[in-house]
Amino acid sequence: MTKRRTDFSVIGYWSEVKLDIIRDYASVYSRILTAQERPRLEHVYIDAFAGSGIHLAKDTGDLVWGSATNVLLVDPPFREYHLIDLDRGNVETLRTMVESRGSGPYDPDAVHLYNADCNDVLLAEVFPRVLYENYRRALCLLDPYGLHLDWSVIYTAGQMQSVEIFLNFPILDMNRNVLLRDPRKADPKQILRMTRYWGDESWRSAGYSSQGNLFGDEEKTNNLRVVNAFRERLKNVAGFAYVPDAMAMKNSRGATVYYLVFAAQKPVAAKIVRDIFRKHGNRRG
Repeated sequence: MTKRRTDFSVIGYWSEVKLDIIRDYASVYSRILTAQERPRLEHVYIDAFAGSGIHLAKDTGDLVWGSATNVLLVDPPFREYHLIDLDRGNVETLRTMVESRGSGPYDPDAVHLYNADCNDVLLAEVFPRVLYENYRRALCLLDPYGLHLDWSVIYTAGQMQSVEIFLNFPILDMNRNVLLRDPRKADPKQILRMTRYWGDESWRSAGYSSQGNLFGDEEKTNNLRVVNAFRERLKNVAGFAYVPDAMAMKNSRGATVYYLVFAAQKPVAAKIVRDIFRKHGNRRG
């Protein structure tokens, strides 16, 4: 069953900014990859937490196209689209939108929908379709609401050399549930979620430090140190060559809700994203 308007997720202004960033980069990415001839490449869009394709703006109540819907409208179109969501209602709403097509330039037969856990289906079915040696490339959006992503997905994308990612780094979830001022108070289940996302327990040295403490006690570090430590993991462990400074996505009070992180293998990709981040960086709701 497709969703009614009242069932659509409500998003804050920072999410609208993120959607504009993804749309802007996907448009440039598709033009560049379509124009390349030596060798000719096939480019694919992957949305691991695709949602229903439509949201409601928190401030205005207006309908807002989701990331997947925005990319379906990009011209020239991608060769394939792989849209994943755990919620069956979201997937059925996406299916209805894909089949109705509207003014989108895409071929509906090129859209693959998955009602599944992205941590499973990406590794088993989707990533094998975008192998470097098959002259295929992919733009992948990993945009969970919180710590709902396995490091193995991120690591595999980096090792493949054919996948660029936008990643939601959920610092708010981390601070609320794991990176507490007293680390002894963190729930073991939340710690496991953090380790699963980060890939190992090196998050502890990023999130806490005893330097400068006269008694040698661990004290919580700041958000920027945590996200920059993860950016280093993306480069030095996952194998992405370029990971520009992350963009802090802030609410109307100026608090950082999450960081938008980009990782790629080409310097031109990083330059384009830095320009797009600057373009949208000063927007406020």
